[in-house]
Formats: sequence, C-alpha cells, structure tokens
Amino acid sequence: MINTITENRIAPFMQAATKKEALQELAGLMHSVCPLCGSATEILTILSEREQIGSTGIGDGVAIPHGKLAGLPQLELSFGRSVPGVIFASADNKPVHFFFLLLAPADSSGPYLKTLARLARFLKSPHTRSRLLNAESAREIADIFAETSEFA
Repeated sequence: MINTITENRIAPFMQAATKKEALQELAGLMHSVCPLCGSATEILTILSEREQIGSTGIGDGVAIPHGKLAGLPQLELSFGRSVPGVIFASADNKPVHFFFLLLAPADSSGPYLKTLARLARFLKSPHTRSRLLNAESAREIADIFAETSEFA
C-alpha cells in the first residue's frame, strides 16, 4: 500500500539551489507528514547514503530519491517541484524539476521496485511534466496526480 500524494505532501516551490539543499528540503517535508519516518536528519542520512551509490536523477528533469527504513509500516511518498531546476548529477546532466521522495519498509522489495517503476512511467510523458511545471499550486499538482491511474 502507498499513500496518496495530497497537498500536504507536495512542495510546489522548492527553494533548493543544490542537490544537498534539495535532499534537505525533501527530508523536512517528509518528516512533517510522516512522523514514523524519523527526524529530517535521519531521513536525510538515508537519502544521502543512497545517493552515494549513484544519483537518483533519472533524466528528463526527474529524480526519485529513495531509501528503506526499518519499522515503517507502509510506503511513504512526497513530491517536490523546483521551477528553475536543481543540478542533481542526473543521467542526462540536465537540471531536475520534479522530485519524488519514496521511503519504504526495510522488507518491501517487490512493492518498492513496482512503485519506483510507476513513478518513472508517470513522468515519462512530456505533457505530464509540462502540466506539473506550469501548475500554480500544490492543489493543482495534487489534482494532476489524482487524474492518473498510477496513483489510484
């Protein structure tokens, strides 16, 4: 099971200028909506350790920072958008505008990998990326997510 991306799980105007700042901002957002996920510092540590393995910037302006957390009862998801973009060491070396932060229970390999694939598939569409980039609020972004079967 995965949570729905509601307005409170969306940072529509991220302020981050660097990869580290983006991860900090996303960790703070996740901490605010998921107390079971630990402190923002603990979440940042999980994300930073994963980034040391390789960048989670998958290209086309998308990054999916992710990690696993012992004791988490379900997958947790949040979303951030940087209109100007953040240099994130992405596969295509382009700035990242869209960040999905995914935290998963330590023992959830199947659902975890399926969710990563769903997120990547959702943002493959240039039309979807354009709509998300031009959305004027967290509510509008949440509505875009609600329209797709990937998040039903």
